[in-house]
Amino acid sequence: MEIKAVKFRKDGFYSQPFVFGGEEGMDAFDKSIRYRGSLQNYLIDTGDEVILVDTGLPAGTPEEVPDENSILYTGKDICSYMEAFAALGYKPEQVTKILLTHKHNDHSGELKSFPNAKIYVNADETGADELQGILNLAPVTFTDGAYYNFPASQIIADGICLIKAKGHTNGNSIVIVEKDRLFYMIHGDITYVEEALYENKLSVVFDDLPAARETLDRVRDFVSNHPTVYCGTHTPQGYENLEANRVMDLSNPVPTVPAVVDFSEKRASGKYVCSICGYVYDPAEHDGVAFEDLPDDWRCPRCKQPKGKFNQA
Repeated sequence: MEIKAVKFRKDGFYSQPFVFGGEEGMDAFDKSIRYRGSLQNYLIDTGDEVILVDTGLPAGTPEEVPDENSILYTGKDICSYMEAFAALGYKPEQVTKILLTHKHNDHSGELKSFPNAKIYVNADETGADELQGILNLAPVTFTDGAYYNFPASQIIADGICLIKAKGHTNGNSIVIVEKDRLFYMIHGDITYVEEALYENKLSVVFDDLPAARETLDRVRDFVSNHPTVYCGTHTPQGYENLEANRVMDLSNPVPTVPAVVDFSEKRASGKYVCSICGYVYDPAEHDGVAFEDLPDDWRCPRCKQPKGKFNQA
C-alpha cells in the first residue's frame, strides 16, 4: 500500500489568529506570525484499488492576491488538482473510492471528475450545497463501532477506516490508514497547521465549537498513544510528514519554519475569493456591487464565513 500527496498549491500562509483563535478569539494572538500554507489532498494505492481522500479545488478557481491584512492565503497554483492527480501516473477511471473529509470546495471540488468512484461521505454532510447533483454518493452512518478512542467508524477497506469527527463541519470525518505499524491520519482541517495541534488550539472555522474541541481532544489523545503520521491539507508539513514517515510527538514539536510572504503583486479584477470554500464574488454577478461596498455583516453565501476570509483575485 502506498500513500501519495496530490499537491496543487504552494507558498501560502495562515496567520496565528486564524489557526489559534477559535476559543480565545483572534485578538488574543499575533497577526504578524504566519505559518506556511499549501494545498494538497491524498491518494491511497492499495495495489487492488486507487482511493482518493478529497479532490481539490475545482478547475478554474482563481488564485488569491493577499495583502498585509490578509489572515490567510491558500497559495499559488502549482497546477490544477486534476493535473496534479495525473502527474502521479493515474487516470480518473482507475479511482474506485473517494473518502470525503468534508464538504468545502478545496476538498470536494473535482468529485464529478471520477465517474467510476463511489464517494463515501458522512451522511450528515450530504445536504451541503457543494454536493448537490453528485449521483455517486455513498452516505456513511458509521456502523462499525468504535475505533480506539473514537466512538464511531466505518471500515472502508483492509487497513483503511473513516472516522466520525464532527466540529469543523457538522459532517466532518477523518481517514486513518494502518501501514507498517504506523497510523496515517489524513484529517482535512482538524488543524490547519501542526503548530495548532502542538499548542492545542482550534481554528476560527467550525460549525460546532464544542464538537470541534471534543474532536481535537480525541485526536491529541490518539496521537499521544499511537505512532501517528499526521497528514493535513493546508500546510506543507502534511506531505513532509508523509514523505519522512515522521511520527507526531506532541512533547517535541518540529521547529516552525516561518512563511515567506510577498505582498508586491497587485491586481484589480474586482473579484474576491473565499479562502475557506473557494467561492468567487464577482461584482458582475451581483448588480455591479463592489466587494468593498458590501455591508460589514455580509457572509459568504456558500460557507457563511465573514468578509475577512476573502482575498482579492
